[in-house]
Amino acid sequence: MKKVFAVMLALCLLLACVSAMAEDVTLKIAHIGPQTGGAAVYGLATYRGAQIAADEINAQDNGFTIELLNEDDTHDAEKAVNAYNSVMEKGAQMIVGTTTTAPCIAVGAKAYEERVFMLTPSASSTDVTADKDNVYQVCFTDPNQGSASAAVINEKKLGTKIAVIYNNADAYSTGIYQTFVQKAGELGMEIVSTTTFTDETTDFSVQVADAQKNGADLVFLPIYYTPASQILIAANSIGYAPTFFGVDGMDGILTMEGFDAKLAEGVMLLTPFVADATDEATVSFVTKYQELYNEVPNQFAADGYDCVYALVAAAEKAGVQTGEAAEDICDRMIEAMQQITVDGLTGTMTWSANGEVDKVPTAMIIRDGAYVGLDN
Repeated sequence: MKKVFAVMLALCLLLACVSAMAEDVTLKIAHIGPQTGGAAVYGLATYRGAQIAADEINAQDNGFTIELLNEDDTHDAEKAVNAYNSVMEKGAQMIVGTTTTAPCIAVGAKAYEERVFMLTPSASSTDVTADKDNVYQVCFTDPNQGSASAAVINEKKLGTKIAVIYNNADAYSTGIYQTFVQKAGELGMEIVSTTTFTDETTDFSVQVADAQKNGADLVFLPIYYTPASQILIAANSIGYAPTFFGVDGMDGILTMEGFDAKLAEGVMLLTPFVADATDEATVSFVTKYQELYNEVPNQFAADGYDCVYALVAAAEKAGVQTGEAAEDICDRMIEAMQQITVDGLTGTMTWSANGEVDKVPTAMIIRDGAYVGLDN
């Protein structure tokens, strides 16, 4: 009888072990970004993209279940830290975020101290990753955006006399401006007007007038979509119609409340994602996004989507298990990120030890109220 009992006990233990091995690993991934306030278009997009990715993974038999935690930071550094504290109390193991630069710098500093791995979809300043080995980026860094923009403008001969309007109070805008000017100088491009503004600026007539006065046929805007919309309105009011070329922060201008999207016709952007691409992955994502939210996804949505898949790939490589503490997996996630290659919506991505992503940018143009590839 004792032998039978021992055999049965061993069998039960074996079955329990097999059952445990068959269970999915549950990853608690937190998303932090602005979902209210002036930058909500960015945070809502990254969250929605991340949620679509999580839902896809949860529907697959791939060994992982994603529990996506979400917090609104309203694009405020202090509130972002509060949001970080909230998700960590809920057991977050890693973070998609934060969406915008200033909050990401603040959260990244605390996450570095506490050893929590972060993958930001869209905070692009080099200050985001500086001196922090735990913060990685899916988006291009500001320096890459600046130099790549100058290269595209020069290669495609989009303008001969360039004006630049940038926010000198914003790390994102200033970082792109500096590398744009450097690359433009190397390429022999002529910059005829450089004007600035701050977060408090609401009247852009002086900046636009200076560009027009100096004969600029292309205006480079390394800025977010809200001031860009005001610049387009100011230019239209005086009949000034140069080519406008922007960066990823301008993605979202077509869905901005109260803005006449016709004024953005012909505006060009540098971005890693074009919603009208015909590959299967993009078509599937765009279709799902439109069905759920009744709008075409922007680059930030694609970035959020790619973040989740990248984190899962790294977690699998790092052998992350259900319930492991964030501080226990952080160093393994860092090592894994440098070993994986992810074929995402925003390109084929690899990562260096400084957290910077390597992928190819794409230029797009707004035609008939939609984003299309510049070469289409």
